[in-house]
Amino acid sequence: MIADAIQRRQTVTRGMRLEYVTVGWNVFEGIVAVLSGLLAGSVALIGFGVDSAIESGSGAVLLWRLRAEQTGKNVESAEERALKLVGVSLLLLAAYVTFDAIKTLVTREQPQRSFIGIGLSVLSLIVMPVLARAKRRTASELNSAAMHADSRQTSICAYLSAILLGGLVLNAVAEWWWADPIAALAMVPIIVREGREALKGEPCPACN
Repeated sequence: MIADAIQRRQTVTRGMRLEYVTVGWNVFEGIVAVLSGLLAGSVALIGFGVDSAIESGSGAVLLWRLRAEQTGKNVESAEERALKLVGVSLLLLAAYVTFDAIKTLVTREQPQRSFIGIGLSVLSLIVMPVLARAKRRTASELNSAAMHADSRQTSICAYLSAILLGGLVLNAVAEWWWADPIAALAMVPIIVREGREALKGEPCPACN
């Protein structure tokens, strides 16, 4: 029992470190994405930056949940609240991306090339899958549906990076201005599905 308790405390500490990395990376990623998106007029790039901000918030929620366990507070209550907050953050992201992408298609706003955005999306494609895998492993060890949902949000960031990269490259190479907002809209079903699952409060699928 004592060994199990020590192991769990170590896992909680590891989870907190992963969330600190999540918050730090996404603050950096969000600032670069939004600034380069504003300069290029890219709705997909700005949406990606907003996603980074939301994921930072999700990471902060998980830090709160893990700290609650570390300090001996009601873990079940913290787990439930954290899961729902992650779900809300995902649905807010979906609403923002949908609105901005449709507005761009209607007004036919053509984004400029953004090589900074391309570089950022490639870097995110490298970082996010590694971070998501580490979170899923920790979520399984803690039997935490909230952390698993947060790991899915990190995985979504990798998916969005791939979609973003495709849209930015098509715009830069072929000057297909509509590829950018279409790429943004392609993100929405993925985000909504994950948000709804989190709001349902379903058990951690990787923990059984």
